[in-house]
Amino acid sequence: MGRSQETFNKKEVRNKKEKKRKEKEKKKLARKENETKGSLDDMIAYVDEFGMLTSTPPDPTKKKKGVKLEDIEIGVPNRGAAEEIDPIRKGIVSFFNDSKGYGFIKDMETKESVFVHVNNVIDEIKEGNLVSYEVEMGHKGPAAVRVKIVK
Repeated sequence: MGRSQETFNKKEVRNKKEKKRKEKEKKKLARKENETKGSLDDMIAYVDEFGMLTSTPPDPTKKKKGVKLEDIEIGVPNRGAAEEIDPIRKGIVSFFNDSKGYGFIKDMETKESVFVHVNNVIDEIKEGNLVSYEVEMGHKGPAAVRVKIVK
């Protein structure tokens, strides 16, 4: 089909595509021109002593002495003997559901809630009882084991 037989709509679509292609080419050339004008120094930003971004480099005379290499500790520091916690804890049963067989004990010292399951209970417990227990890691976090009523 020759161009003479094209419909008006087809001509319009072709003209729009051609116009869009030319505009895209102009933008591409403009970007190339701007790239040569700008330099890396224009894009660098510095951080001053207050943590703010600035375009001026820091003054080397204001530089503070750094940290000594020996003072840097990598990893988790070792626990001292003073941090050892008594394995037998005491707490109050804050919630216990007999039908489902689980509950929570509120620790007297740390005020944390510890999960307790009926399989780990020695004496029969209910809400409000003062109990002693040991903490072990369960499937989803700390769990109370060897739970006994304190008399």
